[in-house]
Amino acid sequence: MKIETLAVHGGYTPDPSTKAAAVPIYQAVAFAFDDTQHGADLFDLKVAGNIYSRIMNPTNAVLEARLAAMDGGIGALAVASGMSAIAYAIQTIAETGDNIVSSSTLYGGTYNLFAHTFPQMGIEERFADPRDPASCAPLMDARTKAVFANRSATRWPRPASVPTWCACPSASSTSTICWPIWNRRWQRCKDAPGKRCHYATIPRK
Repeated sequence: MKIETLAVHGGYTPDPSTKAAAVPIYQAVAFAFDDTQHGADLFDLKVAGNIYSRIMNPTNAVLEARLAAMDGGIGALAVASGMSAIAYAIQTIAETGDNIVSSSTLYGGTYNLFAHTFPQMGIEERFADPRDPASCAPLMDARTKAVFANRSATRWPRPASVPTWCACPSASSTSTICWPIWNRRWQRCKDAPGKRCHYATIPRK
């Protein structure tokens, strides 16, 4: 399917009983278990299913599957804001002693997260010149867990180049590239020679 079709129908199969083509809005807070063992298996992540809307929800699950399909990924996680998505992405892969390399031109909240909040957790931020993607390679080492750049930012009128930033982690075989979904950076990065790219879907702000 083309991306326009995926944006409307991806991640959802019409309900077999009602044949409804639109995704229902599930307002349930809690979900029933078949028995105590089923509940235990859900909490142990041994089987797929819903536990509590604070953790997952069938409507959100369709959104996540749709975003993954649109981006050609294997999964997605929907959160409440772009800042949450960025924080989740970095905190999932980085820990105390690790570092991330980022374009120096970021949205204000993202810059504060990288420059002030993450260092309090022991995650070092190293800023590179967005006009020169090659400047990020000397900043990378064995503890670099991500390369991050905003496609466009309020602090700099010139957007970062997706292909060149995807190519910049020459010092590492694995990189994490965070780009807004509308840039389809997964398709641009996945064929980078010798690199395995992870990515975070960051919604437009």
